[in-house]
Amino acid sequence: MIIHVVKPGESLYSIANFYGASSNRIASENELTDPNKLVVGQSLVITEGTSKHKVQQGQSIYVIASQYGVRVRDILAANPNINPSQLSVGQIINIPIKTEKRGTIEVNGYAFPNIDMGVLRKTLPYLTYLSIFSYEVNADGTLKPINDKPLIDAARAAGVAPLMVITNLSEGGFSSDLAKTILTDNEVQDKLINNVIENLRAKNYRGLDVDFEFIYPENREDYNNFLRKVTSRLRPLGYTVTTAVAPKTAADQKGLLYEAHDYPVHGALVDHVIIMTYEWGYTYGPPLAVAPVNEVRKVLNYAVTAIPRNKIFMGIPNYGYDWTLPFVQGSSAKTVTNTGAVDLAASENAAIQYNTVSQAPYFNYYDDNRKQHVVWFEDARSIEAKLELVDEYDLGGVSYWTINRYFPQNWLVLSSMYDIAKV
Repeated sequence: MIIHVVKPGESLYSIANFYGASSNRIASENELTDPNKLVVGQSLVITEGTSKHKVQQGQSIYVIASQYGVRVRDILAANPNINPSQLSVGQIINIPIKTEKRGTIEVNGYAFPNIDMGVLRKTLPYLTYLSIFSYEVNADGTLKPINDKPLIDAARAAGVAPLMVITNLSEGGFSSDLAKTILTDNEVQDKLINNVIENLRAKNYRGLDVDFEFIYPENREDYNNFLRKVTSRLRPLGYTVTTAVAPKTAADQKGLLYEAHDYPVHGALVDHVIIMTYEWGYTYGPPLAVAPVNEVRKVLNYAVTAIPRNKIFMGIPNYGYDWTLPFVQGSSAKTVTNTGAVDLAASENAAIQYNTVSQAPYFNYYDDNRKQHVVWFEDARSIEAKLELVDEYDLGGVSYWTINRYFPQNWLVLSSMYDIAKV
């Protein structure tokens, strides 16, 4: 796999010709909206052909192989006439695009019941788990029903394990009071768990994902005890238990989002912990990358000290935001898809830039009212940077929020770097 960043004057044809690849294949795999209108700074994933490398002073075949993440023997196979012990400065070497995979990981994807079934079917081959969002918990321990059967059936048919998601959502937001009601009433908890088990059995789910957020700090141990009760009831029945937690950088991190999520307890009790490593840039906040790698790294530095590495699923966002500038507190950004962001840049003739600290793409443009905007989103480069962390920290896998919009470059990069486990 090669990630090519479009330069001024380049066309799809010239790029394909440079790599000895098919322009039709590049357009198809990247699902380009208009192959004839590339954007400067746009990333393209190329899965066939070769790259060209000009040997620099002091470079050996081993250094070059390491630079491109390929094996020496693969370079030698692509260059049968070179002598690896006598490289010369300026010599052109073919670099094979196909790289050796890092190993096998588990991949979770969150989906809303209204997902386009065509999008779901295209995505399922890349998933281990499908978390269907969500059964909202009522104060009396009952559950608000959702139309999840089509998703469960599709997942099962594709060898993907469906997970039932329960949340403390109420009228569109996570309710601290609702969580308190549930977590402090044993009778309600028993009723809730019985209802969960009934659904797991009736719907043919593989396991449960508990996503309780904005829990009052004083209910931290109540939440821990609830999870102890859930795992003690579900595990003997053969069901897995997963939790979703806020992106903490320290055990004592303050804030309503963080304090009740006890990493060590979750890590000891459940099968997987999904860390929601996104929303640094968010709807009502100032313009930032949604999941800057430098900030994600801080979360992982703490997480691996508190949770077994193989249980950690690092969250990856499948969206971006469009902010109006200058940012005014109280104003809101518009959510954009990653493919939609590139299309917007094309329509506005905006060049895409890349921030090397946050490892994320962005661009600026002016709307019809001459107001400036900045758009932060994800592309192949930012996805690769995030997936590198999985190998670096030896994590169990990743979790996408959400898979409702198809992002072809993500799956090209993921499948080039890792094999996806099926359970």
